Amino acid sequence: MNNKIRNILLKLEANGFDAYVIGGYVRDYLLGRESFDVDICTNAKPNQIKEIFDLGSSTEDNYGRVYFKDSLYNYDITTFRREAKYVDRKPTELDFINDINEDVSRRDFTINTIYMDKNGTIYDPFDGRVDLENKIIRCVGSINDKMVEDPLRMLRLIRFASSLNFEVEENLKNYVKQNKQLITTLSFNRKKEELDKIFKDSNKLKGIELINEYKLNDVLNINFNDSIVYTDDPLGIWAQIDFSDEYSFSKVDTETINNIKKVINYGIIDNVVLYEYGLYVCIIAGEILGTSRSIISDIYKNMPIYSSKDIALNGDDIIDILGIEPSGIIKDIIFDLEVNILNNILKNDYDTLKSYLLNNWR
Repeated sequence: MNNKIRNILLKLEANGFDAYVIGGYVRDYLLGRESFDVDICTNAKPNQIKEIFDLGSSTEDNYGRVYFKDSLYNYDITTFRREAKYVDRKPTELDFINDINEDVSRRDFTINTIYMDKNGTIYDPFDGRVDLENKIIRCVGSINDKMVEDPLRMLRLIRFASSLNFEVEENLKNYVKQNKQLITTLSFNRKKEELDKIFKDSNKLKGIELINEYKLNDVLNINFNDSIVYTDDPLGIWAQIDFSDEYSFSKVDTETINNIKKVINYGIIDNVVLYEYGLYVCIIAGEILGTSRSIISDIYKNMPIYSSKDIALNGDDIIDILGIEPSGIIKDIIFDLEVNILNNILKNDYDTLKSYLLNNWR
């Protein structure tokens, strides 16, 4: 355990509280995987945690979690709790408690129940280490209770199985297949957050295969194409699937997805496409089209212009050269110049462009 993390635990204990690292960090520690997200559980209340670490009110979310970061880690500190009431599949009332074992029992999968104290001693009340060794995702307690309580866990198990390359315990797998309609009770935002994590993972292939195997497409309102190509950027995956309009993307992400689709339909990456859609979109689309990042980068570095401002003459020059009044035709002329320069038909220097205008636009 890094001293930064140990010092967080020591500070909580110095103020009279119990404190343990739990969940993903411990799981990854035991698997020899690097992790920078640290979940800590304690019997200190949220206001006490904020006071101990001199944090403002903005560091607490609606579920009483207190979060902050240092130069290396993101910390998420929660008070031992039992989740007393769910509305719309989210906990709306929390009972803070003093017993870590009761807190651990509320968690989803055994591999997330292992916890560690300041000395690095491991506590494993649900045999999570056995499941880590056997590479299996197994539920804590009643599968039905856990999944009805929060059906997002059906997607979380796919994410864990994908990112860890684990198998799903047979009873849990069968339950998801038979009760997948529970997923329809989730908001599209919650579904998208989990799908984004699956699509971001380097082993996303397995996650998508599990979604197909469990036949979750209909309850997720998505449809994968048969020839989907796995891209590093999750927007490249979204650009290749059909999904409900109820999935909400930012304006920038929506534009990016639409532009990736346009480049895919165009079929090649050249100067004109890079000029129109930019390097970021073209690199993602290039993965799908089978054009390497290095080839696209080389094309981009050798482009004659990157915007209309790079053209050797401007709108005022066009007006002077052709002796015309300002009008919408100027935009058409600039577009013509852009296309010819990008296709290396015209050299981007003033005299060449002037001659072209006089011969073709006067």
